[in-house]
Amino acid sequence: MWLFNRKQRTSNDETVRLFYSSDIHGSERCWLKFLNAAQFYGAQALVMGGDLTGKMLVPLVETPHGYRASFLGQETLARDDAELATLEKNIRFNGFYPYRCAPDEYHRLEAEPGYLDQVFRRVMIDAVRRWIALAEERLAGSNVACFVMAGNDDEPALDDALRSGSVVRNPDGCVLEWGRYQILGESWVPPTPWRSPREMSEADLERRIRAVADRLDRDRPAIFVLHSPPYRSTLDDAPKVRDDLTVVTEGGQVVMAPVGSTAVRRVIEEFQPLLALHGHIHESRGAVRIGRTLCINPGSAYGEGVLHGALITLEGDRIRAHQLVSG
Repeated sequence: MWLFNRKQRTSNDETVRLFYSSDIHGSERCWLKFLNAAQFYGAQALVMGGDLTGKMLVPLVETPHGYRASFLGQETLARDDAELATLEKNIRFNGFYPYRCAPDEYHRLEAEPGYLDQVFRRVMIDAVRRWIALAEERLAGSNVACFVMAGNDDEPALDDALRSGSVVRNPDGCVLEWGRYQILGESWVPPTPWRSPREMSEADLERRIRAVADRLDRDRPAIFVLHSPPYRSTLDDAPKVRDDLTVVTEGGQVVMAPVGSTAVRRVIEEFQPLLALHGHIHESRGAVRIGRTLCINPGSAYGEGVLHGALITLEGDRIRAHQLVSG
């Protein structure tokens, strides 16, 4: 077994606090809460574990009387700049992307799926660049480390946006330094019924993670940020679905099944990092140990504007405390 050495704790070991969250799916409300978490919880590091982007474009169609939009099942008309700004803010807070357009472009979006995909991708990437700029502005000079990674629902084109700042660092597919700790990230997951942008076979995923993990210094503690939780860990239980994506129920209750990664589990069992941080499965909020590794999935309630997270206190080569938090 490939173990990181646990050296005897000394009296001068520094205590640091890390805040972790994941799966905010375009919710600007949750992103702003994430940026505020360092000050609120007294954390020296912020880590976002993937699935940053939203899933819907909301066209704001220009009319002689203002901008018209269909949002949350209601027709809304923004009649001036102040109302338009409020509408766009509400759309972003709910995890969607506002897009101003003329009537002819709106009809093109309806008629040409390829054009809609092109516009959606551009708007999505611009939104993430704006988020990164917000992080750079708010965290500059604070000495708070900020690590932000994509997840399986995020387009690969997003990676350049995540590397556009100097304060925000992307640990995906590499090892980054944070004080005495090594942070390894992996955004890809095993195949899902939804065929998301970042999926690969378990064998390929294991090779991919190992190729990076083999470069770690085993004399120093490591933190793994792996978007997929380990298989059969209780952090990976999700509603079971049929081939047509309908949810399986028995006796009126949703049937849950483990959907995590066997590759992730094998890597954790062998390398035994100090801490493994996961996401991907919104329903399986919790913490569990696999050998000597503490594994955490904070879950997600982004649709309600609630940021689920985990607060971990580290002291040298040990975890002094951990707590699941929401706000």
